Amino acid sequence: RYGSQLRTEFESRTGSTWPLNVGQVYTTLSRLERDGMVVQEGADEAGHDLYAITGDGRAELRSWFETPVDRTSPPRDELAIKLAMAVGAPGVDIRDVIQSQRHHTLKAMQDFTRLKAQALADVPANRDEVAWLLVVEQLIFQAEA
Repeated sequence: RYGSQLRTEFESRTGSTWPLNVGQVYTTLSRLERDGMVVQEGADEAGHDLYAITGDGRAELRSWFETPVDRTSPPRDELAIKLAMAVGAPGVDIRDVIQSQRHHTLKAMQDFTRLKAQALADVPANRDEVAWLLVVEQLIFQAEA
């Protein structure tokens, strides 16, 4: 595949939840090529450079899939930081901050739940639809937390 195809596949499977910059895809492909994880294998009719995963790349991918996501060092969470900084900050009513966030989060949960219901009504028929359902489930769990 070429970079734009990879981007399209990622966005299709994730419901465009995390849009990718195609330039970043090509930068990543260059690094993967440098590290022996992919190789260029010709070009298509339109002149796009096609990439294929190597044996080392497959081994690394398999390792990535098999290794649980480390939750002991969670990424920064803007909401947690905002709430921590709002407590005791002059002129900030923490209750207003929490209420505003609660309203926004409930709306997001409703939207995600509606998306999930639509996806389930269509009975997932392919990998992209199943992948999107998993992403929506994760978004719901994250919003609930």
